[in-house]
Amino acid sequence: MKKLIETIQNIWKIEDLRSRLLTTMLLVLIYRFGSFIVLPGIDPASLTHLKAQTSGGLLALLDMFSGGAFHNASIFALGIMPYISASIVIQLLTIAVPYFQKMQREGESGRTKMNQYTRYLTVGILLLQAPSYLINLNVQMAQAGASMPGGFLFSLSSTLILTGGSMFVMWLGERITDKGIGNGISFIILIGIIARFPDAIVKEFASRLTDVGGGLIMFLGEILFLLLVIGASIMLVQGTRKVPVQYAKRIVGNKQYGGVRQYIPLKINAAGVMPIIFAQAIMFIPITLVGFSKSDAMRGFVGAFMDNTGVWYNIVFGILIVVFTYFYTAITINPTQMAEDMKRNNGFIPGIKPGKRTAEYLDLIMSRITLPGSIFLAIVAILPAFARIMGINQGFAQFFGGTSLLILVGVILDTLQQIESHLLMRHYDGLLKSGRIKGRTGSVSAY
Repeated sequence: MKKLIETIQNIWKIEDLRSRLLTTMLLVLIYRFGSFIVLPGIDPASLTHLKAQTSGGLLALLDMFSGGAFHNASIFALGIMPYISASIVIQLLTIAVPYFQKMQREGESGRTKMNQYTRYLTVGILLLQAPSYLINLNVQMAQAGASMPGGFLFSLSSTLILTGGSMFVMWLGERITDKGIGNGISFIILIGIIARFPDAIVKEFASRLTDVGGGLIMFLGEILFLLLVIGASIMLVQGTRKVPVQYAKRIVGNKQYGGVRQYIPLKINAAGVMPIIFAQAIMFIPITLVGFSKSDAMRGFVGAFMDNTGVWYNIVFGILIVVFTYFYTAITINPTQMAEDMKRNNGFIPGIKPGKRTAEYLDLIMSRITLPGSIFLAIVAILPAFARIMGINQGFAQFFGGTSLLILVGVILDTLQQIESHLLMRHYDGLLKSGRIKGRTGSVSAY
């Protein structure tokens, strides 16, 4: 406790860090406040069926990513997922389209252009999703015995409000990145996940004591298993394999340099939580294509991918995670550049010829360690489906792995790492006595 109090005092003493933390909290409060502002013309009392619709299945995940704004019919109802979907498309274009490849190599100016294209595409996706959301909202309100204002003017204004609300959420995330602590977009998703946790754990505790049974012992067993999954997720985020690099001796003037052995820490999961976020965004496509409401199109093939506890959903979800892990690792880790940097500094891997052979060796190592890392990531991602089979409440089951837990672990580690870096720069002790916190930012930024 004394160490914790000293750390908080040290954080408060650093003016820049204090300012960033206060800015982050202010922007988060604005986001949470906006999640409860209902669309104009909508009666909050008539949203009972919409809340019931988002209590399970894929819509429960979508509601969680929006921090509950989806079932509140809020101006932020569409959340940040359209921006993530647009980011996926743009990053795929950097591989397939020469124009975007050239833009990526232009440095900061190229990234600025790509960010601008991402925003334009986000607006386009929102203009498609907003009418679909309004159709579903009308159906759910009708089932509750209420009605939504009709007419083209209402639909147009609500579409623009939903689009503007999501773009404002994106802007809040960018401001957190620039002026606050952590990666803003990831932090926005994290806040939405954390907002659902207290209610989920209370409902699970109540169900174990009443409906489902098992009592306090079963509930404590669930908490213990959750802690084990969290520990495994931390290991997945932080795990590395060290590749030895020998630096040859160099004599410059009267001084001798090199002659020492160092290690390159290659991450087992270099892509962080990005593959699972990308895969989840792809799995939301059926909702966008057929609309949120129940219809004949929702049955059969499409309906199978609307059930996040179903076999086909989790098989495809796991495969997408493995594919995106390789994809994101390939665009993040450049073995050729690493080999050139080592050669330029008179470094080499013992037994491997510098240059092309070194690049091939590093690429082989990355492929070997990425495979088990991606499979483990996929297993953790589909654990909520097994939790639901075991009778765990839908809301609480989402924290037994899946997108929610991995984002929670990864973003918290990244944020704590940034805070610790500020402390160490000012010659204060870090957050832990046992060693420095390892996040994902050493290898890849979330967005």
